[in-house]
Amino acid sequence: MVSARPAVQALPAYKPGRNPADLARELGVDRAVKLASNEVPFPPLPAVVQALSATAGETYRYPDNGAAVLTRALAEHYDVDPVQVVPGCGAVMLCQQLAQSFNDPGTAIAFAWRSFEMYPLLAQVAGARSLQVPLVPSRPGGSPDTHDLDALAAVVDDDTRLLFVCNPNNPTSTAVRRAELERFLDRVPESVLVVLDEAYREFVTDPDVPDGLELMRGRPNVAVLRTFSKAWGLAGLRVGYLVAEDPAVADAVRRTHVPFSVSSLAQAAAVAALASADEVGRRVAAVVAERDRLTAALRERGHEVPDSQANFVWLPLGEPTAEVAAALEGRGVITRPFAGEGIRVTVGTPEEDDVFLAALDEVTTGASGAAGDDVRTGAPVG
Repeated sequence: MVSARPAVQALPAYKPGRNPADLARELGVDRAVKLASNEVPFPPLPAVVQALSATAGETYRYPDNGAAVLTRALAEHYDVDPVQVVPGCGAVMLCQQLAQSFNDPGTAIAFAWRSFEMYPLLAQVAGARSLQVPLVPSRPGGSPDTHDLDALAAVVDDDTRLLFVCNPNNPTSTAVRRAELERFLDRVPESVLVVLDEAYREFVTDPDVPDGLELMRGRPNVAVLRTFSKAWGLAGLRVGYLVAEDPAVADAVRRTHVPFSVSSLAQAAAVAALASADEVGRRVAAVVAERDRLTAALRERGHEVPDSQANFVWLPLGEPTAEVAAALEGRGVITRPFAGEGIRVTVGTPEEDDVFLAALDEVTTGASGAAGDDVRTGAPVG
């Protein structure tokens, strides 16, 4: 019998957020709200729709394998050389390419935990060790939610080849600041590639949180990973990109590229999105304003919510997390639970967020027979 590698057999299956239409049918309601996948609550940009329509007639041909037009557009947008830029089929695929490019079996990948859930899976598939460093509280007395960069630098050993810093961090929404990050980058050996994973960079409002591309300049062992899936609204088209200070790093990642994996539609849409930066900025500002309103509403209800620099908020609920998420889903609200730790809630429209808040009020006050404990007081619910 043919068997997969043990490392592959041990991989957990990825569980995306539920389809809201399926949940609505299951519950017998008109509509369910999905706040699980960090999508933006806006339709595609008008320029993107036009680009898709214009490109649709070319889909009988293979796409440009090098994504040359997109690469040049990104290089111009960020004032770098095109040889420093690598487009890919979403940031996740680029993470996989990084592991393939720099990790042999027995080497190590370092990252904070909890952070982006793909990091340990990348190490597992590559046969590399995971050097996981626990998060620490961003506020006195709070729950662990931010990077401990001193501990992350200290864990690096001679076998470490790759180090991820998710900033802002997914799923806890916090971000590390300039002075701390600069000290950290100065401590990491030049033989270790530091990847600043900035999938949510566009939503950052704290002026002390640096742009990774600025910190990258002059540091040949630093690269920046970004995506069009979040702020740019192209989640369904799968296109991300890596920018590396050292062209040799970009070249190595380019060599592990799956041929033609960035579709012609994705390339055209991304170029159109870049040309619509002003409109994207207005949409981001709306998300940030709603993020602030949602954060304030949750804090008014007594929930511990760290300052978010992303398009989601983090509720560190601890043990009741799975029960609370299930109770919310039973009320037509889909969130992203991390069992025993907390719930990540994407910032939706004001109407969607109000539905979430009302459902959370029911769950936390024991209305409608919800099971479990009150997540604020520990008192029985239901």
